[in-house]
Amino acid sequence: MVGNKVIISCAITGSIHTPSMSPYLPVTPAEIAASAIGAAEAGAAIVHLHARNPVDGRPDQSPEAFEPFLKVIKQSSNVVVNLTTGGSPYMSVEERVRPAAQWQPEVASLNMGSMNFGLFPMLKRYTDFKYDWEQPMLEGSHDLVFRNSFKDIRYALETLNATGARYEFECYDTSHLHNLHYFWKEGLVQGPLFIQTCFGLLGGIGSHPDEVMHMKRTADRLFGDQYRWSVLAAGQAQMRVAAMAAAMGGHVRVGLEDSLWLGRGELALTNAAQVERVRQIIEGLGLEIASPDEAREILELKGGDQVAF
Repeated sequence: MVGNKVIISCAITGSIHTPSMSPYLPVTPAEIAASAIGAAEAGAAIVHLHARNPVDGRPDQSPEAFEPFLKVIKQSSNVVVNLTTGGSPYMSVEERVRPAAQWQPEVASLNMGSMNFGLFPMLKRYTDFKYDWEQPMLEGSHDLVFRNSFKDIRYALETLNATGARYEFECYDTSHLHNLHYFWKEGLVQGPLFIQTCFGLLGGIGSHPDEVMHMKRTADRLFGDQYRWSVLAAGQAQMRVAAMAAAMGGHVRVGLEDSLWLGRGELALTNAAQVERVRQIIEGLGLEIASPDEAREILELKGGDQVAF
């Protein structure tokens, strides 16, 4: 049955890791497109996309920065495209929503609450930077609140609901699930809700199995059968949490946005390598992965022919 298959999402580049951290982090439109297509060929049904300045790799949330790779991916793959509205925590919500508003993807991510966003622990690992923006960005997170107020969330929903996009609701703590429940009861979002519970980022919930179970139990209580559960975990917890969720009937997200590593001390050479690894875990559990069209059916998406790219 399609409903029993596991959706693999792959977050290709994000805005957290910087180019100095890995030579394999996709930065240019060509690199992002090739990496997304490779992830899809490896088994990802959904690719979650950010854009970067191709010269220095800094996050770029202008709609025109997305255009080159969106069109290549669309022409080369049936994969579901998920565009970020998270952008960078240093950006306003208006700036963050613009790409999804213009390109009208099948899925857009949406952070469901404000939170401290501590990236500065990475300064213990990385000390040499190629570009002048990298270290200040990490240091600035000592005093960074990633703003996602009720007003901000409502703005994103009212802007994007008309496009027919569904959402990857990113929930970094219990309160974010309750925030989503509020908007669901208000009728601003419709089921089935695609809930991405996020673990291991400083400022959000940790990645201990008890915390994974806590988020799942809370979502079960709040949403019953009106949601589809997926997980992502930062850094070394990535595959462990994915394995746990898959065994519990959930979906999984991997990718270089969430972790630069394939194993202890081993950088992932591609996003596809992480997709292949998590696919081995899923199939080792006796489960099957979902194709893009099966993911569309599970999440009740509008279809790849209804996007604006």
